Amino acid sequence: MAGLGGPPGGTPEGGPGGGEDEYRSVVFDESFVRAARLQEFSAQERITDHAPAVCRRPPLRRAGLSRQALILVMLIAVAFGTAIYMGVRHPYQSPAEGRAAEPARMTLVPLAPRDEVPGADDAAFLYAHSPAAHFRTAAQGVPLPGARQTAHFSEDQVMNALTTAKTYILRSALDPDVVGGGEARSVRVLLDPDQLQQFDESFERPAADGRHAPTGWLIRFDPARAELADPHIRVDGSLRIVESDASTLEVTADHTMVYALRPAGDARAEESLFTVRRELRFRFDRDDLRLHQTRLVASYVQAGPLSCAGDSASHLRPLLAGQQAGAGVPAGTDPYTSDNATALCGSLARGAQPKA
Repeated sequence: MAGLGGPPGGTPEGGPGGGEDEYRSVVFDESFVRAARLQEFSAQERITDHAPAVCRRPPLRRAGLSRQALILVMLIAVAFGTAIYMGVRHPYQSPAEGRAAEPARMTLVPLAPRDEVPGADDAAFLYAHSPAAHFRTAAQGVPLPGARQTAHFSEDQVMNALTTAKTYILRSALDPDVVGGGEARSVRVLLDPDQLQQFDESFERPAADGRHAPTGWLIRFDPARAELADPHIRVDGSLRIVESDASTLEVTADHTMVYALRPAGDARAEESLFTVRRELRFRFDRDDLRLHQTRLVASYVQAGPLSCAGDSASHLRPLLAGQQAGAGVPAGTDPYTSDNATALCGSLARGAQPKA
C-alpha cells in the first residue's frame, strides 16, 4: 500500500524517489496566482449553479506608462480649462472695459417765492387749496405703466426695470426717514456698484459741482430747519421706458412731490407746502436687471420755496410759513408744468402756492 499522501499506485516510474516533488522549485507567489487563466469555483458555487469546476478568467490588464501619462495630461488639461473658465466667469471680476457707469449729472434749480410763504394750521387745508389737491400719496402716486417686451428685452425684464426705478423714487423722495435727513443706505443699495464711489463722495464731501450734491441723489431737508408735518407725501407723475440699444433699457421718471413742513421741533407752528419737481433718468444693462440695481444718469430738480442765496447741495433749507426770499427774485417758474427752468435760480409762481 502506498504511504499516506502518496499516489495509490506508488511513485510513478522515472519520478524522483523519496517523495520528492518535481515542482518543488516552482514558487506559486501572489502574482502567479492572479495571472492564472483558469479559476476554480468553490464547492458551493458548483452545487448552486451546476457550473463546471473551473472558469476562464479575463486576461489581466496592466496600465502601462503610456496610459498613466495620458491620464495625467487629461487632468492637467481639465485643470487648465477650469482656471480659464473661472477667470472669464468669476462673479467678482472687475467690470469689463466700457462697462463703467458715467458719473451722474445733477441740476438743482431753487424756486424763490415773490411773497410770503402761505401757511395754515392744517396741512389738509393747504393741500385742498393747492394744485396738489388731486395728488395721491406715496406709492399710489407712482403707478407703473404697462410693460411690453422690446426688440431685445422680455416683458419681465422691462417690468423689472420699471419696478426698480419706482423703488428708487419711493426710497429717495417719499420715505419720511430719508426725507427727514436720516440714513441713505436704502437708496445706496439700489445703485450700480460703479456709481457707489460717486454716491459716497457726495455725502462725505458735498459740492454744488453738478456731480456731488446729495440732493441730486435724493430729497432731504435740513433737520435743524424743518420737519415733516404730515408723513403722507403727495405725488403725481409718470414713468417712461425705451430700449436705447440692444443691451440697455432707459427709464425716465418725471414726478412732482409736495411736502407739508413746519419748523423743526415746533409742533404748534403754522405749516406750509414745499414742492419738488424732479426728473430722473435711469439706465439698466442686463447685470443691473438681474441684480435689481440701476445707474442714475441724470437728475434735474426744481424745488421751492427756497432762497436763491442758500446752499442746497447737501440739504434743502426751505422757506417756511411767513418767510420771504428777499429782493432780486427772477421771473416765475411753475413746477407743476413741464417747462424747464432757464436760470440757476427761478421764482416760484404764485399759482403754484396754496390759496389761503
